[in-house]
Amino acid sequence: MENRNLLRKMLQSGGAIFAGIAVGIVLSLGTDMLLRAAGVMPPLGEQVAGSLLGVATVYRTAYGVIGSYVTALVAAERPMLHSLVLGFLGLWANVAGTVATWNKGPEFGPHWYPIALIL
Repeated sequence: MENRNLLRKMLQSGGAIFAGIAVGIVLSLGTDMLLRAAGVMPPLGEQVAGSLLGVATVYRTAYGVIGSYVTALVAAERPMLHSLVLGFLGLWANVAGTVATWNKGPEFGPHWYPIALIL
């Protein structure tokens, strides 16, 4: 019986973190797509102006906070711990993205952009 409760708690925790990740990704990519469709941002693969990357930094940060809030709401226990785990996962995803795209070309934007996302 205790193993079943432990498994249930682990699945709830994973689900809470996944919900926050999904919210952040859907909001970020959805906003990107809307801005591209509206002609505000250039198509994928083209260089984006620094001012637009500043706007993207702001809304991606806000969406990260919203995702953390969703994680805390969905978590059955210890909501702040779950939000912190989500934050650390986001941090490491941004670090990995920065390392993978550093000096890969102008379509990835200036170096300040991924550093701003990390911070």
